[in-house]
Amino acid sequence: MPEPITEQAERVLSLWQGSWVAAFAVGILVWGLMIWTIIFHRKRSEQLPPQVRYNLPIEALYTVLPIVIVSVLFYFTARDQAYLLETEEPADVHVEVVAFQWAWQFNYLDDTKEEGGETLFTEVGVPNPDGTADPSTQPTLVLPENAVVHFDLHSPDVIHSFWIPSFGFKMDVVPGRDNAFQVQLNEGTEGEYIGRCAELCGVDHTRMLFNVEVLSQADYETWVDEQMAEADAERAEAAETAEEPEMSEGTGAGGTDDEGTGANSTDAEGAESTEADAEGAGVGADDAEENDE
Repeated sequence: MPEPITEQAERVLSLWQGSWVAAFAVGILVWGLMIWTIIFHRKRSEQLPPQVRYNLPIEALYTVLPIVIVSVLFYFTARDQAYLLETEEPADVHVEVVAFQWAWQFNYLDDTKEEGGETLFTEVGVPNPDGTADPSTQPTLVLPENAVVHFDLHSPDVIHSFWIPSFGFKMDVVPGRDNAFQVQLNEGTEGEYIGRCAELCGVDHTRMLFNVEVLSQADYETWVDEQMAEADAERAEAAETAEEPEMSEGTGAGGTDDEGTGANSTDAEGAESTEADAEGAGVGADDAEENDE
């Protein structure tokens, strides 16, 4: 097992080791009974040994003992599973993990997705074209040590699985269902680790690799400031581009005088039309008086 770097990984390692201890205990018991039977109940003559229809103590033993073993294993598994899926503790870092064919995208949020967290900055991976493991084309998930990190998992296409072996834990990324979990990174875990997809997700499944870098708290805050500054600069540039007016002939609030369009020319045409209507009304009134006479 890889060296655990989170409290949750330590719990998983403890459960894994405890399961092996229980398995070895059962194995030693079974092997011991088999060896004891082979040695002390060998065939010594042609005389048939006493035949019995049943043995209540032995039957009770091999019925009750497996139930006890399974119940104990179930208790510790259910307890640790509930602990691993606990997300109520306030997190220091919020990351939305988007798994797509065939790379990863890490959106750093200001809150959990459930609480409407918005993206602060993003790290997107590019699958290596030849399908080999090239760290330069893989995204890097940067995390601070001694911090609680909340992960929201999302997939737009097929089922993937988010797995960092040093976490001792993996979770499926299912389309249409946002899964979540969080970990407590231990102190003194600064270093580089690996991550990968643990679910066969298509022909280029092997390209879904990513790097994990755990920094000290001070280095992580410096890195976040740099990422925020880059993201703000990109947003400002995009906003300036969007606000630039598109200039063309015959457009604008006042229009162009040459083409006789716009608010001013419309008012003039309206005034001329009103005068013509008034003159027409006057002519109509004179005609009516002449007819009466």
